Amino acid sequence: MESIPSDTQKIAAADSGFNFLTPDAWTALLSRYSHIVLVANSEAVDLERLRSELPETALYVFFNNVYKVLDEPFAGHAVLVARSGVMGANIVHRREVADVLRFFAGGDFLGVVNIRVSPEENFSEESRFNGTGARHLDMTQMIRDLYPAGKIATSGFAMALWLADLQLPGKILLAGFSAKRSEKWKVFDVHDWTFEQIFLRLFARMGTISMIGGVDASPYAALAKRFPQVPPVEIAMTAAEVLSERLHNANSQIDRLMSVTKSIRAIEGFFRRFKPKTRKERFLEKSKE
Repeated sequence: MESIPSDTQKIAAADSGFNFLTPDAWTALLSRYSHIVLVANSEAVDLERLRSELPETALYVFFNNVYKVLDEPFAGHAVLVARSGVMGANIVHRREVADVLRFFAGGDFLGVVNIRVSPEENFSEESRFNGTGARHLDMTQMIRDLYPAGKIATSGFAMALWLADLQLPGKILLAGFSAKRSEKWKVFDVHDWTFEQIFLRLFARMGTISMIGGVDASPYAALAKRFPQVPPVEIAMTAAEVLSERLHNANSQIDRLMSVTKSIRAIEGFFRRFKPKTRKERFLEKSKE
């Protein structure tokens, strides 16, 4: 794992097995890269094209189950972000550390960054990552007053926001942040994908970040060119009006589907009662005792 200049490195709670860095230490570590590329676990990612277009000084940030985007060990500057859950880092409690870390080797691997975004999430000690150097990053305060209530931020969104706040000299690129469900990989309803896409696209239009892959050019930009005499706010309000009507129509069809599938869902709910409890469910029950 790459080192940090000794005059900027500060480790908190070293005896606890957690390795926290100051913002200055993070800046010193990440400022050496010309580009920081956040690689989503998405089919929209074209990693081969990215590698051919970006210089060797780019750092690639991967998330959790990297086998979704990698078929072979990655040769280049890389770091693995390991998201925490209530039982610690997800790849730790699911016993996937070895399966994930086999994709990274050599001196260009920056190590693991174990992050938490919600107060309910817990870190895993550095020793739990099979000897790979790990750092810990708590982003709960940053996200708390920003993200919609009742939802949990994705790792990619949290990292993009955190990196932007560091104001690094290198460019921040988001690859494959489409927020679209595919036949192979699903998106989880615990995240507010609409809010994240709005936020990230505003960031992109401000020039704070760049988005590559998974995001089409805005069709409303063409409307503005076609109707230059119409104020942008009128175009936005008209678009919102149409989208609202379409959403209302879609909700009507969803209500019909809920009615038609009522008996099917009742049968499913009956058999779910006999499903064995997961390790996470047993852990949560035990923690309440």
